[in-house]
Amino acid sequence: MGMKGKLALGAVVGIVVIGAVSANAGGGKDGGSGSDGKGPSASAQHKSGNKKDAGRSQAAENKAAFAGDGDFQVGKDIKPGTYRTTGNTDDMCYWERAEDASGETDSLLADDNVSGTSYVTVKATDKLFKSSGCKDWEAVGPKATGSPAPTMAGNGGMFKVGTDIAPGTYKSTGNADDSCYWERTKDAEHGLDSIIANNNVTGTAVVTIRSTDAYFKTNGCGDWKKAG
Repeated sequence: MGMKGKLALGAVVGIVVIGAVSANAGGGKDGGSGSDGKGPSASAQHKSGNKKDAGRSQAAENKAAFAGDGDFQVGKDIKPGTYRTTGNTDDMCYWERAEDASGETDSLLADDNVSGTSYVTVKATDKLFKSSGCKDWEAVGPKATGSPAPTMAGNGGMFKVGTDIAPGTYKSTGNADDSCYWERTKDAEHGLDSIIANNNVTGTAVVTIRSTDAYFKTNGCGDWKKAG
């Protein structure tokens, strides 16, 4: 089956998949495999002789990346962990997590078409990760830090709570024809069990993102601003 242009199983159009799911985060959050979410890196093979060199090696490992096009065997080509791709446009980035390399529908664990940013947790039990038309993927450590913003692009894709965006209540206005889709998730595995709450919205959307949420996903919405 072709890679580009197919609809992701995770894409929701015109319906609400789940109103609420248990907020138990389990072990699926960033790098739950114990790999610390770090991809393969030549620097990881080098033992530095001093703290300065060690710091440089750690930084290089944290930036480990793989290409946005290709099939990657988990445990051989890439390590289990959480990865991020940014700067994608028009849903042209497509990825899959699969339990084998048969290419059959039954082997598909999760997939998505991406605009903006996507985070994906590849588990140790996954066999294959496929990526087509995406910007390069980089490993994201479980303790990644950032400056949480009070605004986000309405078609920005996924935002990591506490790193990319701050918890709080956000508002998006001017949405038409249920084109705005948002999702609060407890991890980046992209299964139905990952969803805490979601909705398709016409008009104004208001959603409270909690500090216990892992990610917030937004597609086709007006830009979001923190309202409280």
